[in-house]
Amino acid sequence: MSWQLASYTLLALALLGGFAWYERSRPSSRTVALVATLAALATLGRIAFAALPDVKPTTDIVLIAGYALGGAPGFAVGATAAIASNMFFGQGPWTPWQMLAWGLVGLAGAALARPGWRIPRLAMALICAAAGFGFGLVLNFYTWVSFTGQHSFAQFLFIEGEAFPFDLTGAIGNFLFYLAFGPALVRSVARFRLRLDVRWVGAILALALALSLAPSRGAAVAQAASANTAIRAQVDYLRHAQNADGGFGGAPDQPSSQLFTAWASIGLAARGIDPSDFKRDGNSPTAWIESHLGQLQGAGDLERTILALAPAHAPLHRLVGELSRAQSRDGSFSDQSNLTAFAILALRAAGGNGIAAATDWLAAQQNNGGGFGFGGRGSPSDIDDTAACVEALVAGGGRRAGIARAIDYIERAENSDGGFPEQPGGSSDAQSTAWAVQAQIAAGVSPRGGAYLEHLTTAAGAVDYAAGQSQTPVWVTAQALAALAGRALPLN
Repeated sequence: MSWQLASYTLLALALLGGFAWYERSRPSSRTVALVATLAALATLGRIAFAALPDVKPTTDIVLIAGYALGGAPGFAVGATAAIASNMFFGQGPWTPWQMLAWGLVGLAGAALARPGWRIPRLAMALICAAAGFGFGLVLNFYTWVSFTGQHSFAQFLFIEGEAFPFDLTGAIGNFLFYLAFGPALVRSVARFRLRLDVRWVGAILALALALSLAPSRGAAVAQAASANTAIRAQVDYLRHAQNADGGFGGAPDQPSSQLFTAWASIGLAARGIDPSDFKRDGNSPTAWIESHLGQLQGAGDLERTILALAPAHAPLHRLVGELSRAQSRDGSFSDQSNLTAFAILALRAAGGNGIAAATDWLAAQQNNGGGFGFGGRGSPSDIDDTAACVEALVAGGGRRAGIARAIDYIERAENSDGGFPEQPGGSSDAQSTAWAVQAQIAAGVSPRGGAYLEHLTTAAGAVDYAAGQSQTPVWVTAQALAALAGRALPLN
């Protein structure tokens, strides 16, 4: 086999593997749109500076895409930008090498992201410059493979030397481009991702209440106004309950913990409040969580923390990697429907892999009555786990028939007070009702239960667990606000 044939075979396999990885992650249509937008921006950046050889912002944009979105989207942005821009510059045997080079830049950006690690502006500019040399290295290798007959190391060094002035020019351009617009683009991409891919994991309770069935338009408007009043009170309560270190305990004046700080963050994000901006004495819940990552133990902690940090556009790749390593070959997490459902939500929020396999496994755990249990098929169905599984199946692209059966199971359990119990036939509580509301919203049906949650909101803004029962009010209030969590969580 010739050098050219061997190298192009490996190149083709690398490109196919990168795109297969991206497709396997089942990106939502919104994520695809964001990737396409960044690829278009990278393409236009290359074309706009066509008059300046080797000076292009494309490498910076691709690196930022990987840093903010993750490896698979970063690779897709880089590879797509290469082939799209060559519609202007001309296609040729160099195109797949450029696709690989910029795809690798996207992967490098993803490798830089770490929870709680903010790369300084100057350091990131230097990294972009280094990425320029890396891009040049791949293209120089293409020249060595395709246009020399010796294929000796000395010949490769000669090509590197000849190309160094051009690579240096490109690296300097990358450095200056990042200093000029890089930090702003990082923030913008992260915030767009929050709006497009994360908001669904904690739907706004106001929406749940406003969409509750009403006999008339006037009644709906009145209910929405009442709901907004309750929501403002709940947010005010969380602000009062926040500790000076930025974290939350189970109730005001209790020590901060990962459990309660994470759920408070999820609830605030669902309301549209960036947890990193929700500060007391200059400290935010996001910063508290990031500074206490050593307390995390097991997949459940990782899932909850990813969901808490994702709305604050924090780098999550290390946590996602740890969670992915906990996935079994059959796609499950510890053979539990609950852990697997939340893994799907966390991986979807953070752009991780393994969603398809986890979704397929989870769908097979549905019981005959339409519900899901904590431990998998055959374990007793309950509202909380069924609702979590509905959200996960919607997020993972599960079959609508199974989702509809689960929603029917939930809605049959509604009590006469408008709330939902953990087990059908039991007494209503705020946590199970919040679960039911969120599941209905995720499935695209008009939610019932919002009025019950509003009724349990006290004058101080705390949400009682049930009428006359106030259990860990920070937790219950955050769960009601986010309409996300429930008692079946293996996190307490």
